[in-house]
Amino acid sequence: MIFRAERPEDHPAIRGLLVDAFGGPAEADLVEQLRADGDAAIALVAEQAGVVVGHVMFSPMAAPVRALALAPVAVAEDIRQQGIASRLINAGLAIARERLWHMVFVLGEPAYYSRFGFDASLAAGFASPYAGPYLMALALNGENSVRTGEIRHAPAFAVFE
Repeated sequence: MIFRAERPEDHPAIRGLLVDAFGGPAEADLVEQLRADGDAAIALVAEQAGVVVGHVMFSPMAAPVRALALAPVAVAEDIRQQGIASRLINAGLAIARERLWHMVFVLGEPAYYSRFGFDASLAAGFASPYAGPYLMALALNGENSVRTGEIRHAPAFAVFE
């Protein structure tokens, strides 16, 4: 298994992976719009035997600190539960730390994302259309002193609001 940055030639395979993983084109369309808008800050794939089998994307947010949104993440159905999504997420978080991003937000299942350090209480003070128990945040490179303010995902996310 190889974990690497996505390349333009991966885009059709990523689209197929996302359509299959999410049962429709919404997340694939989101990824394509994020790329078109220049909002794909970090985009990684897992490749097995020359085939893209996993993908994760992080996009910049409007926030009171340098923040990214983690979404979407997907792994081919036949190889799920093998830690591939975790490895993709951890690789993306490591890159975000290296690039000196301050926070990452995710909208997802707390039982899953808490293993990476995401915490709903850290996101609770931020105003967002996604506010609630499934909006979580992770402070990168130490504790983040900013706990309130408005956050907005990249414009491509507007279709989900």
